[in-house]
Amino acid sequence: MKELVEVIAKSLVDHPEEVVVTEEENDKTVTITLKVAPDDMGKVIGKQGRIAKSIRTVVKAAATKDDKKVMVEIMQ
Repeated sequence: MKELVEVIAKSLVDHPEEVVVTEEENDKTVTITLKVAPDDMGKVIGKQGRIAKSIRTVVKAAATKDDKKVMVEIMQ
């Protein structure tokens, strides 16, 4: 999941070298934290949060085969 979020985020931003993705796993919950440069926040979130919602949807769809709940948090 971490690699998936990283590939998507790096393709969206102007500064791909500043993209940092961390993954934290509990029992059946995986929390993925995405950090990008302040200039790139708008590109990752999108208008009315549509891109962020799309990233979360793709990751959740990929996680269904592992039977885990995935949360994606976007931070500055």
